[in-house]
Amino acid sequence: MNDKYITVTQLTKYIKYKIDNDIHLNEVFLKGEISNFKAHSRGHYYFTLKDEGSRINAIMFASSTRNIKFIPQDGMKVLVTGKISVFEANGGYQIYVNDMLEDGVGNLYIAYEQLKKKLEAEGLFDQSKKKPIPKIPTRVGVVTAPTGAAIKDIISTIKRRWPLAEILLFPSLVQGEDAAADIVKQIKLSENYEIDTLIVGRGGGSIEDLWPFNEEIVARAIYDCKTPVISAVGHEIDFTIADFVADLRAPTPTGAAELAVPAISDVTNYLNQLKIRLNKSIQNKIVINRQKLKELTSRYIFTNPISIYQTKEMLFDSLLDRLKYATTNLVTIKEKKYLEIKNSYILKNPYQLLDKKSNKYLQLISKLETLSPLLTLKRGYTMTKVNNKVITSSKEIKKKDVIEVEFTDGTINAEVL
Repeated sequence: MNDKYITVTQLTKYIKYKIDNDIHLNEVFLKGEISNFKAHSRGHYYFTLKDEGSRINAIMFASSTRNIKFIPQDGMKVLVTGKISVFEANGGYQIYVNDMLEDGVGNLYIAYEQLKKKLEAEGLFDQSKKKPIPKIPTRVGVVTAPTGAAIKDIISTIKRRWPLAEILLFPSLVQGEDAAADIVKQIKLSENYEIDTLIVGRGGGSIEDLWPFNEEIVARAIYDCKTPVISAVGHEIDFTIADFVADLRAPTPTGAAELAVPAISDVTNYLNQLKIRLNKSIQNKIVINRQKLKELTSRYIFTNPISIYQTKEMLFDSLLDRLKYATTNLVTIKEKKYLEIKNSYILKNPYQLLDKKSNKYLQLISKLETLSPLLTLKRGYTMTKVNNKVITSSKEIKKKDVIEVEFTDGTINAEVL
């Protein structure tokens, strides 16, 4: 009979299972007022979210609380996103929050994220397009409200750090409906004044107060500005679209002034270091060159310079002697050759040599006539040819060949039978 009864734990587990598997409860968007808020030492937030008719327990773990930019308080109206589940220990259902916004800024936050994604996709946040900030500017422009802590902090910081820099203020509205257009106007106006660096920003405030620096027209004006721009909007935890577009982001207006100009003490120290390094370098050069001069002056060529002349003099004498010997030897050889030619047999008896050559010529003519085939023909012999080839054997001709028979006084043709 007791089988139909279940335990409280079993019921709680069943309800938890049902809720955890309901897709409509896996992501719930709630708005309400915070009460009973408690920040745990481990970073978790415990609170109750309520409205006029009901309430629900809520927990936000430390992994999610790090992402929100405000400290929740009792009585604050918020927008939360989370998952509904059951806490088995007490059987109560609660929401596990993973995101939280102050109510009233939710739409602004959505618009902020949409514009941020759009401009990032267009490349307006590209680090490679950021202009470098001049290290030692002579003129710094500031676009901000003419009154308030921001401009005072910027001016006092620049004058303290680098009093040589000139500061030009371009007064602008920094909150309200007309602020964005006025900021754009002052940015464009600043480009007519040959400014080295331009600071654009304001002091802290709510997201609504800072909103002009999240407007698209301001972002594009900063991106298109030819002067390097330092953004200085709000406090360190505040990030606006202007911060992403600017060439450099400063956490505060005072921080922007510090980034815009060097500290005179740092420059002085740097110059002193350069002076020390320069003096040391000059001293090292002097020491090295003195050592080189000492080495040069101690060389044998400087201690005994006459030795160079003596060596060259000896070389010159040697070359001169060789030239005289070569000249004398050449003249002797030519004289000997001249005497040989002068005393030769040819010059003394040229006609005897001619007779000798004539006799030799006649002997050669006689030999040539003896060997000439024409002499053979005169003795009654003939010379037979076939196709201009002399025949020396009867085997070289055959029947029907036309032969050419040459006599001393002519030639006949005959056919072999």
